Amino acid sequence: MASDRVPCGSFDRVSVPTSRTKEAVMHAVVRSYSGQGASELFEQLEQRNEEIKDLIGGVPGFVSYTALRSSEGGATVTVCQDKTGTDESSRRAAEWVKENISTMADPPVITEGSTVAYFNS
Repeated sequence: MASDRVPCGSFDRVSVPTSRTKEAVMHAVVRSYSGQGASELFEQLEQRNEEIKDLIGGVPGFVSYTALRSSEGGATVTVCQDKTGTDESSRRAAEWVKENISTMADPPVITEGSTVAYFNS
């Protein structure tokens, strides 16, 4: 992999990749929920964490999942090895919401794309 050397503080030099291998690219989908049903949805996600873990974690190519509350409702972020995985996670999420949220929830705003950076500890 090609890299440029860049000075960094007290370190001598840091290698910064200038190209990525195809294997490093993953796909992510953010489902943003607001309006009717959003509050109940995030209460259920919090209470039924293990169920959600099994549901979304079982998607082929699954990498990670995060759910977060916001003042408008919240969002979920799913990262998979490819778009097929994120498409399946969105299908499963929509089905679960339809079956488990008593209030008719507004459909989420979906943002998705290939990753350009991914970190975890």
